[in-house]
Parts: sequence; C-alpha cells; structure tokens
Amino acid sequence: MSRILAIDYGRKRTGIAVTDTMQLIANGLTTVATHELLKFIQDYISKEQVERIVIGKPKQMNNEDSENMRFIEPFVRSLKKQLPDMPVEYVDERFTSVLAHRTMLEAGLKKKDRQNKALVDEISAVIILQSYLESKRMF
Repeated sequence: MSRILAIDYGRKRTGIAVTDTMQLIANGLTTVATHELLKFIQDYISKEQVERIVIGKPKQMNNEDSENMRFIEPFVRSLKKQLPDMPVEYVDERFTSVLAHRTMLEAGLKKKDRQNKALVDEISAVIILQSYLESKRMF
C-alpha cells in the first residue's frame, strides 16, 4: 500500500503528516514554509508512494467556509495542476489547533515547547489525518 499525506495549510507555514504504508497510523512529518510547499510535496512524492492528499478545510461554527479558504483553494488548484492524477480531499479542520494544544498539554510539554507554532501546525496535520482515517474506517 501507499501513504496518505495530510496538510494543515497556513499562510506562513504548513504542517504535514503522513500515514504508515498500511494506512493505520498518522505521524507528524514536518512543517514547511508555505511558499515551499508545492516543491516539498513533489519531492516527497518522488521518494515515497502517496495514494492521496487530504487537506484541512477551515469552517466556521455555522458550517460555512472560513475566510482562509481564499488562500487554500488557489493552492489546491496549483496542486491538482502539478499532480493531476493525485486525489485531493478536504477534511473539516475545526478545533484542530485547540486539540493540538490539548495534546501538547497532556503530553507534558513545557510551555516554551507548546508555544512552538510549527509543532502546533504539525500536530494539527496529524489530527486532520487521524480524523480522515477514522471516517474511512466507519464504512
């Protein structure tokens, strides 16, 4: 099997997570500067088999898309243009940052480590990917 790659897209930096090859476990991969994201994904896919990409879709509490979608949609269009055969799916990402902070607290990370925004973004990508995996296991 191949991996699933998840993206927590941000305007400055983007958290990335991947599954193992059996698609059972979501692991944080890294955080990259968003302006380098397309190149990073292309490089990663050239080395690892990736079946699909899931990207967090920011929504408001009333279920409408958040303002950040105006940055994410152009990126997804570019991604699909660069990788036309790669399936790309959106995953609701509401509360991922809150859950990431809670996870860091529960893991006993020091305050300085919890303020590391790159780590929060990477953990958020893991939460997005884990949510996707769990939704697929229900069917």
